[in-house]
Amino acid sequence: MYITVNGVRLYYEKTGSGRPLVMAHCNSMDHRIFRKSVRILSDRFTVYCPDSRDHGKSSKVKTLHYEDMAKDMVQFITALGLEKPVFYGFSDGGIIGLLLASAYPDLLSALIVSGASLNPGSTKDLPMKFFKLWSHVDRSDKMRIMMREPDITDEMLRAIRVPTFVTAGEKDVIKPEHTRHIAETVPGAKLKIFPKTGHSGYIMNSAKIAEYILSVVSC
Repeated sequence: MYITVNGVRLYYEKTGSGRPLVMAHCNSMDHRIFRKSVRILSDRFTVYCPDSRDHGKSSKVKTLHYEDMAKDMVQFITALGLEKPVFYGFSDGGIIGLLLASAYPDLLSALIVSGASLNPGSTKDLPMKFFKLWSHVDRSDKMRIMMREPDITDEMLRAIRVPTFVTAGEKDVIKPEHTRHIAETVPGAKLKIFPKTGHSGYIMNSAKIAEYILSVVSC
């Protein structure tokens, strides 16, 4: 299905029934990375999986900004009439979730973020070097956005009022001190580190994140 919001056309899939849950994917991927999770979560939630702008089947753009992507999700939620959805975001999706919950404190009922960054310095040096190299090959703005954004401040984190759950892999590309800082700064946030896994191993084509969401969010 398609919906036009914030000047772009977003593709999304809707599955299941129950409490609304929006799932936002990572950089350079699309909604399909959540298919294994959706099969589990759709028994308890109505799951909405949009492709972010310039990803998957959604509109292409020349320049990406996380603030624009967050506004896309605000209008997506509003246009579909989703009442207090749960929002799950992985990597770039987690950044979008933090921006969303900070700027619109009454929009969501719960927030779960995985492998989210606060700024370009949140990413470990070696992965960032790879992203910089790949940016010369990839003609889109996907890699370049990670070198200049986001800029999420402590004030923004403290403005989040919904129950928040912060996760990362033990071997994540995000520096552990940045993940801990998010969990320590968002009021009442809970932290979960998945052992023996990296940035995406417990999320992409995995049931682990679905099981975690079910364990922390009641339906």
